[in-house]
Amino acid sequence: MHPGEPPHLREDRVTDDIDARDTAGVLAALHHLSALGTVATARGCAVAPPVHIPRPDSSWLKVRENLLDRGATMAYATWTEWLPAVLTTTRLRPLLGRDLSRYERTHDPAVRCRFAASRLLIKYTAAAALGIAAEDIDIAYRLGGRPYLRGLDQVEVGLTHTGELMAVGISRTGRMGLDAERADRRFDVDLMRRQMCTPAEAAELHALPAHQRPACLLRLWTLKEAYTKALGQGMRLPFTEFGFGLTLGGLRTPDGRAALGDEWAFATYPVLGRYLISAACHDAGLDPAADTSVGTMLDRRLLTAMTPPPHNDPPAVDI
Repeated sequence: MHPGEPPHLREDRVTDDIDARDTAGVLAALHHLSALGTVATARGCAVAPPVHIPRPDSSWLKVRENLLDRGATMAYATWTEWLPAVLTTTRLRPLLGRDLSRYERTHDPAVRCRFAASRLLIKYTAAAALGIAAEDIDIAYRLGGRPYLRGLDQVEVGLTHTGELMAVGISRTGRMGLDAERADRRFDVDLMRRQMCTPAEAAELHALPAHQRPACLLRLWTLKEAYTKALGQGMRLPFTEFGFGLTLGGLRTPDGRAALGDEWAFATYPVLGRYLISAACHDAGLDPAADTSVGTMLDRRLLTAMTPPPHNDPPAVDI
């Protein structure tokens, strides 16, 4: 979900196109159309399924393996699952780092805890993927609010949240964008089709049975959000100027032809039985065999500035 989403996606514009009880039907429709799963780049890279990490002390092995094998990895949880960690950890101050002041300025307890949980998920995911302590990762923000890891220029971060779900992506091959939506989200199908679909997408939708169209539109919306987030464009890039196949397929021109951009991998996955997460991951041609340990990418002086000097102990990171 994008904070600046147009009115036709807001909760106050609802129809009976998707009933809250029909989440299983939405997912079944996407499965039937083979519209869930991944599309690899021409170089063979693909986005691995997101890994559910309900607590900081969960196993992070798969997160690390996915980064090594695919060049990108995703983790997800609900912020309520991470709430105990936010409320009980004695390390919250060093874990939040520069975000501590924003956390302390936020008056609404739920908003404050949700913000902290999402930042902890970013740090723990990056730490697991890169092999460094979570406290040693410094989150900064680009113009527009996109998070990045200070001093780790080869690592890209994607973040999305909707409802209670939060998801983080880490990529070492190029840009990455994520978007999530509830599978039972209600919207005006005809209005959404007119305002976000290319002519080719609209024609494909028209050929589908009516009960399958909302599911496909929801998937298209999340894919387009993920792609524009990866580009750093957000809502500035009109969704009618690029498209996707309704089943698995890469980027398409408005008339349905394959577009340039075969270095992009796309994926849509259901999680927790009620959400969809879509990802767009760019393969910039970086060395896939490169060492992803933080010591090979982080400037020594920056690491020293971020972490206190050891007291007669060997350094925690071999750089």
